[in-house]
Amino acid sequence: MKPIPDHLEKNLDILFIGFNPSVMSGETGHHFANPTNRFWKILYHSGLTPSLYTTEKDRDLLTLGYGLTNIVARPTKDASEITKEEYEKGRIILEEKLQYYKPKVACFVGKGVYQQFAKQKQVPWGKQEKSVIEDVTDFVAPSSSGLVRMKLDEIVNIYKELKVRP
Repeated sequence: MKPIPDHLEKNLDILFIGFNPSVMSGETGHHFANPTNRFWKILYHSGLTPSLYTTEKDRDLLTLGYGLTNIVARPTKDASEITKEEYEKGRIILEEKLQYYKPKVACFVGKGVYQQFAKQKQVPWGKQEKSVIEDVTDFVAPSSSGLVRMKLDEIVNIYKELKVRP
């Protein structure tokens, strides 16, 4: 299965960074394609999008100043299938993307994504005190996976903090 394309432009307001594409995303070529994933609902309910987007419209986020990428490009059934080597390679590639594209905010969709990127164990939700890349604000949000046990409104409240950041 091929990696799905990033949706990137220079100076985005927010770049959303996931673990890696799901198998369904790999099959469809679109980000957050699994119907159990709540990413699109979260963006809408947090006020980040004016309407409920669908996975087929993922590229349209660019018109709002938002981009999409992953720390690991290979689609898997579960993030636990990602190897340490893939994370390390992905971390370096992601660092290069952030330095080149310079989004205002790098929003890590899942604590584990940021832990792998920043090589930190203890990570709070929201804006991080110190960012990895100069002039890019690091923001850690809960994963939108349907497997996450947090209530949707709790997740949405964290994402709402992004609305005031850019």
